[in-house]
Amino acid sequence: MTCGVLEGRAGSGTYVAEPRQRVRVVRSSAREQPEGSPFRADMKAVGKHGGWESRTDAKVPAPAEIAARLGIAEGELCIRTSYEFLADGRPVQLSTGWEPYDLTSGTLVVLPGGGPHAGAGVVNRMAVIGITVSHAVEQPEPRQATAEEASLLGIQKAALVTHIRRTYYSDQGRPVETADIVVPAAHCEIVYEIPINR
Repeated sequence: MTCGVLEGRAGSGTYVAEPRQRVRVVRSSAREQPEGSPFRADMKAVGKHGGWESRTDAKVPAPAEIAARLGIAEGELCIRTSYEFLADGRPVQLSTGWEPYDLTSGTLVVLPGGGPHAGAGVVNRMAVIGITVSHAVEQPEPRQATAEEASLLGIQKAALVTHIRRTYYSDQGRPVETADIVVPAAHCEIVYEIPINR
């Protein structure tokens, strides 16, 4: 069921789930904070403690789709970071981000989850190395969760999720990071805030 009444646990079975209030996830240019994590700021705004667990793999060859999104050749080296985002200790979002290795190699921001700028977000980390991120493009689409996603998010296999393909661009038009974000419909509502320039 996608309404969250039942909860599957990998290798254990299906259990009656504790009711969960849906968390509002705001997609907005205003979410980029000058200090700290955009996700933590989002969660604080809705009265939750935001955190995450992450794993970074260095020098991963870019698969064809990721290479196309980053404007690099297939097989070029990237930094890949997988995140499990938590609200009050419970998973609410998954994300796998890719950055071209040649962009950040040899700098203090080469590892998104390590060093003095760990967890600062793409915009702030790129600013440290003199790259101005001017905009992001997001492509959301609904689909069913994979078995791995369902297990990580504590939802049933094939439950509805929103898959967002996001790419950040520098003011020179170069893609500097691309990510696949997975948000479970049963646990989150996605709200887009669109600034109006007058």
